[in-house]
Amino acid sequence: MPEAFIAGRVIAAAPASGYAGQRFFSGTASNGARTMKARAKLIEGMAFLGEAGSGHAVVMDGSPEYGGRNIGIRPMELLLVGLAGCTAFDVVNILRKGRENVADCIVEVSATRADEDPKVFTAIHLDYTVKGKGLAEAKVKRAIELSKEKYCSASIMLGKSAEITYGWKVESEG
Repeated sequence: MPEAFIAGRVIAAAPASGYAGQRFFSGTASNGARTMKARAKLIEGMAFLGEAGSGHAVVMDGSPEYGGRNIGIRPMELLLVGLAGCTAFDVVNILRKGRENVADCIVEVSATRADEDPKVFTAIHLDYTVKGKGLAEAKVKRAIELSKEKYCSASIMLGKSAEITYGWKVESEG
């Protein structure tokens, strides 16, 4: 991974541990389960460089009220972004396998957290907008349901603590 910069100065460089650019998710645990790795390294203040085993990185930071400088995504926001990406990937993949002509898929997520620690998500709503030429609405709805109920690991995991609801619309292109 290359060096990370904030305001023109290096805030983090590739770690000496060998994480940079290496893919770590290909291992298996003793029970045969596929394993993944990630890490978070303190940059400064409350900013962290999150690195995935796939070699990608993201800067995370806290709000100023908790000592952060607001220079990166919040870790709980990152969970929601991961959820949106996971389910969007599923929906597009399912529709394309069904020979649907998908031009765009947008998933907007809103969530409510508990007032007390641990401040888990208690309610999550996903709004899907799927665009394409001649998309079958029934297939879009079914793809979303399959993602929620069977394929999206993130929504199934988060559904253990939060009620997840969704809405969707299909927009025609050309």
